[in-house]
Amino acid sequence: MLVKLVSWNVNGVRAVSAKPDWRWFRETEAQVVGLQETKAAPEQLPDAVREPEGWQAWWDASTVRKGYSGVAVFSRIPPLAVAAELPDPRWRGEGRLLHLEFPWFHYFNGYFPNGGAEEVDADGRPTGGFKRLDYKMGFFEAFAAYAQKCRETKPVVVCGDFNIACEPIDLARPKDNEKNTGFLPVERDFMRRFKALGYVDSFRHVHGDAPGQYTWWSYKTRARARNVGWRLDYFFVSEELAPAIADAWIESGVHGSDHCPVGVALRVPDAGC
Repeated sequence: MLVKLVSWNVNGVRAVSAKPDWRWFRETEAQVVGLQETKAAPEQLPDAVREPEGWQAWWDASTVRKGYSGVAVFSRIPPLAVAAELPDPRWRGEGRLLHLEFPWFHYFNGYFPNGGAEEVDADGRPTGGFKRLDYKMGFFEAFAAYAQKCRETKPVVVCGDFNIACEPIDLARPKDNEKNTGFLPVERDFMRRFKALGYVDSFRHVHGDAPGQYTWWSYKTRARARNVGWRLDYFFVSEELAPAIADAWIESGVHGSDHCPVGVALRVPDAGC
């Protein structure tokens, strides 16, 4: 059977679900939808958004700050188990991860931290550091360890906003951003080490080095109209699942957020779902 999964950083589910662009959700053929940066607790949402007809839904909202971060998963396939957050309490509370176990794989939907604002000295001069970079990298390391542990029982699929462009081809202006969070050497090094563990970037697996393929555009300076963007949103699968990749795509024509949706289709054995 063919299982389609899609992922979208909506940058506020209350805002996007009130726009015409939300027809994307109503029209999707996917069996599993992951949202990031929902910025809402489920009780703040109308029933039609919180748990749409025909779907099971799970939400992980931030408990450390309201209206911040947050992820949600909608599924037409009943999972075997569901869990929120990472096991280590140091990385819990921001509503950044949902883990669903399906018959064929462990599925993670993550809104991975960004590096935060650039730090400045007493005179207001940039120091070259970022306020949240240590937290970001710690979260990534903890996630990789958790994914590897889960992978001992079945393959892994992870989607979401990674807040990192892997390679120069993954952003429009790599030279201009070498000292900006999202493209720092330490961030790119993690992504390379993650892939070296045996995780396959499904979009590159299907499309190779296709240029100009981005998933986020700054609202400033009409960046989207000029396609001055970054590819920050991914579907990775552990390499034992790579032969199952039937397609992968970027839905750059979908608006409503500063990110666009991405998707992957996997051919898996019929489990009677």
